[in-house]
Amino acid sequence: MNRTREQLIEAVQSQMPAVRWQHTQGVMTTAVQLAKKYGADPNKADIAAILHDVAKYWQTDRMEQMIREHNMPSELLEYDKQLWHAPVGAHVAQHEYGIEDVEILDAIKYHTSGREKMTLLDKVVCLADYIEPGRDF
Repeated sequence: MNRTREQLIEAVQSQMPAVRWQHTQGVMTTAVQLAKKYGADPNKADIAAILHDVAKYWQTDRMEQMIREHNMPSELLEYDKQLWHAPVGAHVAQHEYGIEDVEILDAIKYHTSGREKMTLLDKVVCLADYIEPGRDF
């Protein structure tokens, strides 16, 4: 990883509205708690949670361009656009923030959609995103 946790927080927080940052903080806390309870790596859970919505507020055309230009699976373009931020966010985490851990990248990539044979970290981040205390649905 090229950046410290604090640098990641600063970079991500600057890219989203305050309400989304509050959500991210809730996901961070919840993911770490779940990781500790169920035996996942809490440090990985924390980093994945910090970055899980890094591309959430990107314009749709910017995400589409990234999907096309970086040889991401073209079937992503057939999915609901609200889901694009997860695989795009994983790409950003790797290429802009220097995250090399595949488990962290996959947890970011699949936090909205899930996948077959999810890892424990995938499950922790996905669940934390939905159950963090600030969610109102």
